Amino acid sequence: MVTVSVPTFGRRAQVAAVPQAPAPGEYTPPESLRELMDAGSPITEAIVTELRNACLARLDPNAVAAMPAERLIMDVERLVSEIATERRYQLNAREQHILANELVHDITGLGPLEQLLEDDQIADIMVNGPHRTFVEKGGKVTLANIHFRDQAHLMNVCQRIAAAVGRRIDESSPMVDARLKDGSRVNIVFPPLALEGPYVSIRKFGKKAVDFAQLIRWKALTLPVARVLEIASQARLNIVVSGGTGSGKTTMMNAMSRLIDHGERVITVEDAAELQFQQPHVVRLETRPNSLEGRGEVNQRDLVRNALRMRPDRIIIGEVRGGEAFDMLQAMNTGHDGSMSTIHANTTRDALTRIENMVQMGHMGLPAGAIRQQIVGAIDLIVQVERQRDGGRRVIQVTEVCGMEGDVITLNDIFQFEVVGEGSDGKLYGKYHVSRVPPSFLKRLSYFGLDRAWRAALEEAENS
Repeated sequence: MVTVSVPTFGRRAQVAAVPQAPAPGEYTPPESLRELMDAGSPITEAIVTELRNACLARLDPNAVAAMPAERLIMDVERLVSEIATERRYQLNAREQHILANELVHDITGLGPLEQLLEDDQIADIMVNGPHRTFVEKGGKVTLANIHFRDQAHLMNVCQRIAAAVGRRIDESSPMVDARLKDGSRVNIVFPPLALEGPYVSIRKFGKKAVDFAQLIRWKALTLPVARVLEIASQARLNIVVSGGTGSGKTTMMNAMSRLIDHGERVITVEDAAELQFQQPHVVRLETRPNSLEGRGEVNQRDLVRNALRMRPDRIIIGEVRGGEAFDMLQAMNTGHDGSMSTIHANTTRDALTRIENMVQMGHMGLPAGAIRQQIVGAIDLIVQVERQRDGGRRVIQVTEVCGMEGDVITLNDIFQFEVVGEGSDGKLYGKYHVSRVPPSFLKRLSYFGLDRAWRAALEEAENS
């Protein structure tokens, strides 16, 4: 009997798609057995189950694990045809091919999820139990026409994901963060915490690196705003990218990172590695949860502290969410200019408040005034991104951290996006209000010879 938890995660096999018009508000993946049955095909759930079990009984687990996916599909398709003929089931070539694909996905991949993972237009996959899966495509969340056979089938896929990264998921350890081989980030919640079966949330990892040119085409920002952010990265300003869940924080930081000099040593610290850096000298660190014995956890704060001993030119923290905020500020204040991080916040002012609160949580004895002085000395620029109601992700604020007036941190909104209207296609459009106040880091811009480029970018933004 073949073991269906072989975590090979090789190149996924494609199922030939038959173009169909999707139902309103529903995302339709490539054709599946479920769609064929819904469309009136004589093939039934009982027949599919019988053929699946018969095929698995005849497959050699060792041969399956070593075989390329394309070759495996051909062999399984031939086996399906033989068994169907033996049992006098009338399956046409298309049905045999689709059943073979789904079997291979079950054996070597992630079952029904494989179709969605292959679609580059899907950004998020959200599984709410075995029979309801949603996807985000083009900024809109819709129901996908895929189903797991039952709760056990979904549990098997979840355990395969966790096992591939050396973690476990079961009733005694019902939550896990993991990632797929392509870097996609996965969160799994198991019963009894998940009341309607396992819940799986997948943030897909883009196969192509995104740069500012692509963000401009997506209308996430304008050319002058992109130039200002490029200048900020080249001038080694310390930058925090702020925004809500799924607003494009990591994408923005990836785009800005492309301007980092290839001669610099960059150390990244992440909970789940998803940053895409093209530089040759990048050291990637990832946190580790407790072992089964409850020992061995390494959190972000431990990694940030260790990164300081690794002779970094820049430290990039994937997301600040706790006591490591203090260590981030220390790093930015001790010669590691050009460091970056992301944070969950609704406005640039809220981002500073959150950083202050996180530092206080880790260092209860520090007065608020001292923390704010650290923030002002460490952070130069905050980039606020937002997923707006039309599904578009946009830069809505670029804010300079100027200094202190009494106990209040003063800010200057270099760019502030204002929605002007909505097009016939439902897409929002607007304009940026520009501040021409000289920034507090003007000397740094002059040191790098970028002060004229900065002024030119602001003038272009003001006139556009």
